[in-house]
Amino acid sequence: MHTLLLVDDDTRLLQMLQAFLTQEGFCVLIATDGAQALTMVTEFAPALLVLDYMMPGLNGIEVLALLRQRHAVPVLMLTARHDDADRIKGLDMGADDYLAKPFNARELVARIRAILRRTQTRQALTQHLALGDLRLFAEQTTAYWQSTPLALTHTEYRLLEILVRQVGYVVSKDEMALYALKRSLTVFDRSIDVHIGRLRTKLDEVAVGCLSIRTVRAQGYQLLLLPA
Repeated sequence: MHTLLLVDDDTRLLQMLQAFLTQEGFCVLIATDGAQALTMVTEFAPALLVLDYMMPGLNGIEVLALLRQRHAVPVLMLTARHDDADRIKGLDMGADDYLAKPFNARELVARIRAILRRTQTRQALTQHLALGDLRLFAEQTTAYWQSTPLALTHTEYRLLEILVRQVGYVVSKDEMALYALKRSLTVFDRSIDVHIGRLRTKLDEVAVGCLSIRTVRAQGYQLLLLPA
């Protein structure tokens, strides 16, 4: 369940939106001024802010400017003003979307969900494992040595991933088979050995002398990051 923080000095609107968004499956917090909102962002780490432009004290633009100094939380701004310059200013300062008052509550929900989808996609694309100059991106099942992409099959990627996650430790062939092949090994099954051989060759093309997949007899394989 995503947590939203609604920020507006109109308490009646806040209560209506809180009730509606709760029915839509969100956990909804409310703040009635900018200072309270900044404190709550730090305390509760909401997934998204719905922030009013016009508020007494710190207005929405000022809150957004302070927010962007420390937080990357997505922000959807609300405004009763229809001046394009205000909308452009908010977007330039880091707002993710804008919605003019009065608005349809269902459109607000649709925009919130669209922002959350984009945010989750960006996070997934940037999440990676790192070992020295090796980078693994799980969402795309791709790997890079420095800036060079490794032409790995899906199985080779999965084998490299489990070795990186347990770098320095011996990973058994049975564990590797379950992780990469989604099955157990059978008697005389050398499929893991074959895939590891191909993976070694591809790593040696770009990272020779830097990474080594060591065979541990009767146990499995061990990935080592070699000293420079």
